[in-house]
Amino acid sequence: MLTFLQDTRLRLLFFGGKGGVGKTTCAAAAALQLARSSPRAAFLLISTDPAHSVGDSLAGLTPPANLTVLELDARGALAAFQAQHRQKLREIALRGTFLDEEDLGHFLDLSLPGLDELMALLEISRTVAARRYDTVVVDTAPTGHTLRLLTMPELLRRWLGVLDTLLAKHRFLRRRFNRACPTDEVDAFLLDLAESLKRLEALLKDPGRCRFVPVMLAEELVVQETLDLLQALKRLQVPVSEIVINRLIPQSPCPGCAGARRRQRQIIQRLADAEALAGCDLWGVPLHRREVRGKSLEKFWGSAAKLVPGEAPAPPRIFPLPPRVEDAPVLPSPQSRFLIFAGKGGVGKTTLACATALRLAQDLKGQEILLISTDPAHSLADCLKMRLGPEPTRVRPALMAMEMDPARELDSLKGDFRQGLERFLEPLGRGFDLPFDRRALEQLLELSPPGLDEIMALTRTLAFLENGPFHLFVLDAAPTGHLLRLLEMPEIMDQWLKGFFGVLLKYRLAFRMPGFSQRLVRISKGLKRLRKLWCDPDRTAVYVVAGLTEMAFRETADLVAACQRLGLPTPVLFLNQATPAAPCPLCAALNLREAQVKARFRRKFKDRHLTLVYRQDEPRGLKRLAELGQNLYQPRGRRPALYDRPGRKGAGSPGPSGRPYVRPIPG
Repeated sequence: MLTFLQDTRLRLLFFGGKGGVGKTTCAAAAALQLARSSPRAAFLLISTDPAHSVGDSLAGLTPPANLTVLELDARGALAAFQAQHRQKLREIALRGTFLDEEDLGHFLDLSLPGLDELMALLEISRTVAARRYDTVVVDTAPTGHTLRLLTMPELLRRWLGVLDTLLAKHRFLRRRFNRACPTDEVDAFLLDLAESLKRLEALLKDPGRCRFVPVMLAEELVVQETLDLLQALKRLQVPVSEIVINRLIPQSPCPGCAGARRRQRQIIQRLADAEALAGCDLWGVPLHRREVRGKSLEKFWGSAAKLVPGEAPAPPRIFPLPPRVEDAPVLPSPQSRFLIFAGKGGVGKTTLACATALRLAQDLKGQEILLISTDPAHSLADCLKMRLGPEPTRVRPALMAMEMDPARELDSLKGDFRQGLERFLEPLGRGFDLPFDRRALEQLLELSPPGLDEIMALTRTLAFLENGPFHLFVLDAAPTGHLLRLLEMPEIMDQWLKGFFGVLLKYRLAFRMPGFSQRLVRISKGLKRLRKLWCDPDRTAVYVVAGLTEMAFRETADLVAACQRLGLPTPVLFLNQATPAAPCPLCAALNLREAQVKARFRRKFKDRHLTLVYRQDEPRGLKRLAELGQNLYQPRGRRPALYDRPGRKGAGSPGPSGRPYVRPIPG
């Protein structure tokens, strides 16, 4: 039996991994089983993913009385935190720096570090400390943002360091003139936060009380991201003892299922030999014919089995069939400048973004294309099977690719700021009480809002579009929740930049730090161009990728609605990884289940172009991706067929802007 379902000492149980692998299912099923097996104990199931799925997973199931379910409202928690502590934060800042209340109010309203992740961490810490629950089960966001959550103690420590620096001058003066420095409410606030941080860090590293359970699929892209996650967890000293491999295909005479099963077994064998998994047990959960939601969650762990990999089978001879696509859309308009591939984690955004970029590089003659990733857990390099970094790398003629390094961009900005500040402060001290004001100024950038690093990286790449050789960006976006935060970020960042630059002007720092000031101006101008570009339906489009599950349908509906609010067009939906009809009982059951979800997509999104992409072997590497790209789009000017079977007529003729006019697709 899985130890995390039996160990009554556990106080904190995380489920994490790449998007779309079944983290929410595993977390919800574990919380239900723990609650049922220990009716006298109390449990909390909490979701930290901005795109919550726990409610969709429970699907109306009433949890036991001893299980509380919470989909964390990070914005609401932030507002409550600010309302409760705003006066203390302003008092801290006003006591120790030359900034006035207007300046500080602006920074503190926009600049709490990590927003979603910080609020989730504080909520988890508060809940565990209150001892209201025996065990807290956490359904996390996809990998990149889970790691941000787990590294939040370090960011919070730096933030507390900024606040402590702002108080240092006040303490010094109190000691000097009063010869005593008793703690007051403000000091107590900082001490309380510091103690909470210390307790949480101790808990996260305690294998007797905390456990992280990585969830994965036996697929190449998922394996690499899981190995990266395990290395990060080891570095952070977060305990891992079991790994769940979800959706394993059972033995079957079906050629498609048998081939997929052999490939999964090969991957499992490689995992068993991987050094990063030393000391971890592998547990397998089979692919269920019905989507695991509602009451079926209560039986989920009953099908789990410990994997004991034997000798790897001989590599199967695979003759991959050409990708099968129904109702392919026409290629994007030559006037397009920004294509964003978005959707729930694990639905194939990276694959379709790569295939699209390769196809466009072939068809848009004489135009350079840049394929970029904003996902903190990058997959572009693994998908293309080539080395990529934060600078554009040649993939093929007319196509380059890069994986952004937002942290490097922010570190560079902080370096410019420190150098400019040093040049300014070195020859003079007038108006500043050194060393306290120097330290306060040096740490001013630590009060930058989360996402500044990613926006800086995006605006830098935007310069390539305007001043460099590139005509079109193809963006492989992070999963839904984080993408929406990124799309909303330019507005927040614009306000923060205005406030920061206003401080520089007010205290005459802008003229003494010309290099840094000019860089802020460039970022601000880049933001304005980015906002203008994203709101132009003739130049920007979001291509939504979705799986054929009920949970994916609900998340896609939320994503499309959010894009509409932000003024971002979503003309095409790719329904990816569809199961073809077959006599195999498993394939037939999956095909029937997906047909019902497909009908819901068609009713809900009848004014958009829906394209069905069938399940195939993982298309990795340039040759396979280029083949997929050829099937993924119809040439411009050609009327696409509704299905790839002869004798069926369809809709999709291009309109004036290059987007198809679409009639409803029959169910």
